[in-house]
Order: sequence, then C-alpha cells, then structure tokens
Amino acid sequence: MIYIILAELVMLVHFSFLAFVVFGALLVAWRKWVALLHIPAFVWGALISFMGWPCPLTPLENHFLRLGGREGYDTGFIEHYIAPVLYPEGLTRTDQVVMGAGLLVLNVALYSWIFRRTRGPEQGASDRARSSSGRAGSRG
Repeated sequence: MIYIILAELVMLVHFSFLAFVVFGALLVAWRKWVALLHIPAFVWGALISFMGWPCPLTPLENHFLRLGGREGYDTGFIEHYIAPVLYPEGLTRTDQVVMGAGLLVLNVALYSWIFRRTRGPEQGASDRARSSSGRAGSRG
C-alpha cells in the first residue's frame, strides 16, 4: 500500500511541476523571486518537449506502481494523464513540439508583460524625458 501512495505522490508532484512550468510566470507577476525557480523549470519543461526526453519522474512513478503490484505505463506522463483529455487518439511527436512552442510563446508573453509592468510609469516617464531633452537639444 505504501508504494501506491508513493506513486500517487510522485504523480501529484509531477502534475504540480507541469502546472508550474506552464503557469509559473503568473506567480512571478506576484513575487519576482519566483522567477529564480520558474525559469529553470520552464527551460527543463521546454527541453523535454522539444527534445522528446523522458521526465525522470515518470520512471519513478512506474517503479512505485510496480512495487505496489500495479502495472506501470509505457508512455510519458503527459501521454498517460494529459493526452487522453487533450488528444484522445494519442500524443505524437508533432503534438509535443506544438505544446513546447505554445509553452514558449505563453511564457515569453507573460514575462514581457511582467517586465513592462515592473518598469512602471516612473521608468517610462524618465525614458520619455530623456528622449524629449535629446530632441530639444538638437533643435537649438
């Protein structure tokens, strides 16, 4: 029974990590220091998608399932838990690349928004003042 609980715990950690990879930039908007955790997690998640690498949590979960007397699964975490919802016929390599590209676009957009937001109106005002003083000096 303990092995099944451990397998379920690994599955929950895996799902939480995946959610953090996809939506972690939203937490960065709340607390900037989260970027120190999110950027490496995001890079790892994107690399797994683009390169087709297996996540090390999948074999760990399968190990605990088998120790608990259950069958593991031969596919990856996303293919086993997420793909049946998103892609009922199965996840292809092209689908993985598209998911990785979507992950990249989403996070670049979120970080761009966060960067613009953190610069704040005072930064934008000082940039405008510098550019207008430069223009004024060139007229004289």
